[in-house]
Amino acid sequence: MSHLAAVGESGVLVEAAGDPLGHDAAAGRGTVRSERRKEILRQRREELGLSQEDVAARLRISVRAYGNWERGLVKEWTDRKLLSLAQALEMTEQQRFWLFRILADREPPQPWRSEEASRLPEDPSQRDYLRDYAALMESVPYPAFLIDDHWDVALTNSAFDQLFAGVRPHPTALPDDNFLRFVLFHPDAGSVLEDHEPSWCVPLLAQFATALTEAPDDQALRYIRQDIARDPFMEAAYRYGVPHWLATYGPEAVERDGAVRAVRHPDPRWGVARCRMVAESSRTLQAMGFTRMTLVLSTDGAGRGSLAGHRSGAVPQRSTPRLRAVPTPTI
Repeated sequence: MSHLAAVGESGVLVEAAGDPLGHDAAAGRGTVRSERRKEILRQRREELGLSQEDVAARLRISVRAYGNWERGLVKEWTDRKLLSLAQALEMTEQQRFWLFRILADREPPQPWRSEEASRLPEDPSQRDYLRDYAALMESVPYPAFLIDDHWDVALTNSAFDQLFAGVRPHPTALPDDNFLRFVLFHPDAGSVLEDHEPSWCVPLLAQFATALTEAPDDQALRYIRQDIARDPFMEAAYRYGVPHWLATYGPEAVERDGAVRAVRHPDPRWGVARCRMVAESSRTLQAMGFTRMTLVLSTDGAGRGSLAGHRSGAVPQRSTPRLRAVPTPTI
């Protein structure tokens, strides 16, 4: 019997008899496992009658990139990549389990899309703090998310999820996975982020360039830099657009707190909304390496208001807040 994993007509991954992982004698285990990893994706794809082009289209990546995946030329099998593969290859729950075990030698997260949990601290008190902080974020009517120094997203609130609800699956660039990668590489980013290229891509590339200058040996940042280099448009924006942008607006413009941009909300009662980015970090969050970003939305049209009103189905009226620190002019 062949030791290679196969996907039978029943749709269940079939392993070598005996050991469910097909472990052989120590001398041949490495070779067997390496060959199995190269075959599993091709076998499943062919069983579905799909070409590499078909699967690449489902994953929203290039055919060359998927070909590398199928040949095992992957720097790291992240949960997001494996879950996207399982979805693209129409795998059952059991098949997903074996996909993780064979390609990454680990079990999938429970539930399947709870990768955020793996980014949270191991310290129980810090995890409890973040659970309560998630409840605080949920009370905010504007899109809010918690990110680390690599733009990896640890927490989001429902207003954030609503804003990006129409974004299609992507193996590496979902907004609730890594916000920088979403802005730079997701094909749907421009449908949510208004004036996508000049207002979002270039400023975030400038922020990334600053971060990479400050931490040139940071492996996660270097991986992002490699992906930028593979994208001709983003590479040109990084090399030429960022210096021009900095010369025009100055290095202080790299500060993300207070930046004003625009988003296109899926709720037509918002439409294109002004978006001010507010960055906040308590001492506890700083110790964990997290910053909270809130996208404060507003519109100039009458009858537009907060997302809280949108959730209730009513179109709320705008109100002007009283700023106690700012004296009211007298006439």
